[in-house]
Amino acid sequence: MLILEINVDTGKILEKNYELLVLGIFEEEKYHGVNGIIDKALDKEISQKLKTLEFNPKLRKTCLITTYGKIGIKRILLVGLGKRKDFSLESIRMASSSAINSIQELGITSCTFSILGDKATKISFDQIVENTVVGCELALYQFNLYKTEDQNIKKINKLLFFVYTPETSVIKNSISIAQIIDNGVNLARNLSNMPSSDATPTQIAEKAKIIADESGMTFSVLNKKEMEKFSMGGIINVSKGSNQPPKLVILEHKGGGTARPIVLVGKGITFDSGGISLKPSEKMEDMKHDKAGAATVIGTMQTVAQLKLPLNIIGIVPLTENLPGGSAYKPGDVLKMCNGKTVEVINTDAEGRLILADALAFASRYKPQAVIDLATLTGACVIALGSFATGLLGNDDNLKKRITSGGEITGERVWELPLWDDYKELLKSDIADMKNVGGRPGGVITAASFLSNFVDYPWAHLDIAGTAWTQSNVGVKPYNPKGATGVGVRLITEVLRSWET
Repeated sequence: MLILEINVDTGKILEKNYELLVLGIFEEEKYHGVNGIIDKALDKEISQKLKTLEFNPKLRKTCLITTYGKIGIKRILLVGLGKRKDFSLESIRMASSSAINSIQELGITSCTFSILGDKATKISFDQIVENTVVGCELALYQFNLYKTEDQNIKKINKLLFFVYTPETSVIKNSISIAQIIDNGVNLARNLSNMPSSDATPTQIAEKAKIIADESGMTFSVLNKKEMEKFSMGGIINVSKGSNQPPKLVILEHKGGGTARPIVLVGKGITFDSGGISLKPSEKMEDMKHDKAGAATVIGTMQTVAQLKLPLNIIGIVPLTENLPGGSAYKPGDVLKMCNGKTVEVINTDAEGRLILADALAFASRYKPQAVIDLATLTGACVIALGSFATGLLGNDDNLKKRITSGGEITGERVWELPLWDDYKELLKSDIADMKNVGGRPGGVITAASFLSNFVDYPWAHLDIAGTAWTQSNVGVKPYNPKGATGVGVRLITEVLRSWET
């Protein structure tokens, strides 16, 4: 699924004949290295532009310069890096994706990046290259599976890095890592963007098996009869309104010897109508994205397996549709869950927590050292945090710190909400152990409080309802085109790459 052919070039920059070279420019540019050499060769044209209104080197701003034969490079694209003191990995992703989007609009199919930033920023070459590739490839993603007409868009297919150092092995390794991660993100995007007609529980399970076989993972799947043996009343009852049978996919990456595993759980409602508690029709088509948590877990499992991380990691993905029908589960029903607890159904549109509860209880069988679940769980999270942060709740401070740190590194930021016992009071039922909803107040927290009844291990819950997809290209990060974002793949991969027992 690689998007770009990426290579490394060395030598003397003024001897190159590139079609287009990207230079990163700080607001207080000092013209070191390549930037200084190019500026001098172009008779200070770059530094002069910074004194005019033609180019503002704030983060993401771009400016195209034609060299008119003064050097072998035909065109220079300046991209703003912002203030040097604010320069970060996210700055690199934002700048590189802004640059690649501008280049795409020019109809150019290949380009060269000089290393963004300089030694004064204290970000290593390998980190700069990895995050430049991430920014470029994620920005170029398109979901065109159902387009029948030629888009007549020239696609960028080759990217080159110009570096001074002849030691390119580290940089090539960074490119390889970035492309593995990008493939995982784009796999998650594809699965989330797929309409439910072509992404049924069975079809996703079949895709997961192919991924497992290709990536060296162990694959298994529970069908409805096997779920009944484990008393998975959540998944089974949510699926009753659909003709599509439910599945519970299990992917295992065995890279950690005898160590206890880390388990990832992803909500996989392949389409959510709300069931008997029917949703409004407006924007219901977006409910194909209610499988985004499952998509993220599958994408992450492919990534960690291909990176060959020295950990045992298990992905558990409960999959079902949530539809109304003569056999559908109903408000007032009482369900027996995988851990034996009973739940009174108040709202059938609070189905995600029911299938997650079974999967989380099932995860105990693996005696995990930690479990992280991801789910488009509550509209309340969108109201609370918008599309700029994922909600984080959990019962283990160390795990939450790992995730928060990973969010800062990857730009997939999280924000912690409390998980106090007070909120469990809102879930008390007169006829069962608990209700599946606690009312509108504190909806993100009561949903997580519900899930906490099904865990007996270090656990963190990520509510990605606001970050899993975007409805426009306005105001979003330039590396997240409209549609599914694949949020969580980079975040969880970073957490696992830096995992220390």
